[in-house]
Amino acid sequence: MLMTVKDILNCITEIAPLQWQESYDNAGLQVGDLNAEIHKALVALDVTEELLDEAIAKHCDLIISHHPLIFKGLKHLTPQTYIERIVTKAIKYDIAIVSMHTNLDNSYLGVSRVLADRLGLKDLHILQPLENQLKKLVVYVPLAAAEEVRMAMFEAGAGCIGNYDSCSFNAQGQGSFKAGETSHPYVGEIGKVHFEEEVRIETVVPKHVLNQVVSAMLKVHPYEEVAYDVFALENEFQQAGAGMIGEFEEPMKEIDFLGLVSDTIGSPCLRHSALTGRNIKKVALCGGSGSPFISDALRRGAEAYLTADIKYHDFFIPEGRFLLVDGGHFETEQFTKVLICELIRKKFPTFAAEIAEANTNAVHYFVKNK
Repeated sequence: MLMTVKDILNCITEIAPLQWQESYDNAGLQVGDLNAEIHKALVALDVTEELLDEAIAKHCDLIISHHPLIFKGLKHLTPQTYIERIVTKAIKYDIAIVSMHTNLDNSYLGVSRVLADRLGLKDLHILQPLENQLKKLVVYVPLAAAEEVRMAMFEAGAGCIGNYDSCSFNAQGQGSFKAGETSHPYVGEIGKVHFEEEVRIETVVPKHVLNQVVSAMLKVHPYEEVAYDVFALENEFQQAGAGMIGEFEEPMKEIDFLGLVSDTIGSPCLRHSALTGRNIKKVALCGGSGSPFISDALRRGAEAYLTADIKYHDFFIPEGRFLLVDGGHFETEQFTKVLICELIRKKFPTFAAEIAEANTNAVHYFVKNK
C-alpha cells in the first residue's frame, strides 16, 4: 500500500486536529513534502541529532516528534545551531519531520489521557476545556428530506455533546419563498409565493469540522438555494482542552501516591509541595508544562495535581489544600510516543512505525549514593 506523509498526518489529526494547537505553537509538517511516499517512521518526543542519525541508520523516511523542531522562523540554514544542522541533514537524506504538539496535548485521547490511564485513574474529564471551539448550525429543510439531511450532518461530525451523539433540536413550521425566472425550484412555481412545511434543525458543530458538516448538508439538501445559519457559541468544548481529571477506585495515602507516580513515570526524583496528611482519590494532571492550570485543579476539587516545570513560588499555592507534584517534562509526556505508534498501527497495520531508541530527555539527574 502506497503511503504518504499526508496519510500519517491525517491519521493523527483525526483525534488531534491542528486547529487545536495553541497560538504560539508550530505543530504539523516541519520538513519535507506532504505528498512524499514513505515506508518507515521513527517516533520520539524530541528531534535531536542523535535521533536523526538513528532514523538514517534504520532507513526511516519520516520522523514524528511531539515537540516541534522549529518553533521560530529560520533566517538561514548553516551549521551554527543544532536545529539548522538537523533541517539541512534531514533534507539531504530526504527525511520528513512531523510534529504533533499542543494539538495532541489538547486532545481528549492525547498526552494527559495516556498518563491518566497509566496511573489507573477512572471517570476521566478534561481539566480545562477549550473555548471558542463550537458553532451552532441551523438549517431549514422540507419535511420529507429532514431525516436524510439530519443524518448527513451527524455522520460528518455534528451533534456531539459530551457522551451523547446525534443531538439536535427540531421544530416544524412553514417556510415561504418565490422562485425567480432563472431558478429551478424543488417545489413551487416560478413567480408565485410558495409555502412549504419545513423542519428547523439545530445542532452543535465543532469548529474544526464545520466546513465538512456544511458540505455534507448541502450535498443532500433538495433545495436549489439552502437557507442556513451559523452561530458562534461561548460554551466550553468538553471533548478537548488542557489536562485531565479523574479518580482512583480507592483512596490512597499521599506517600503511596508519590510512589505510584515515581514507578509509573520512572522518575528518580519528584518535587512536591508539603504533604497535607489527607488521602488522595481525585487527581488532576497535565503532561508537560501545566503550571497555568493549578487553579483549575483546585477549583475542580482535586486532592493532587501532577504536572511539570513548576516554578519555586508555585509550590506555595496549595496552602495545605492539595498536593502539588512536579514529575518532570519528559517523564510526564513520554507515553505520547506509544500513543502515536498505536494510532498509526491501528489504522495502517502494515506500516512500519517504531519508537526511537535514542533518549532525547535534555534533563539529567545526579543521585548521590549514600
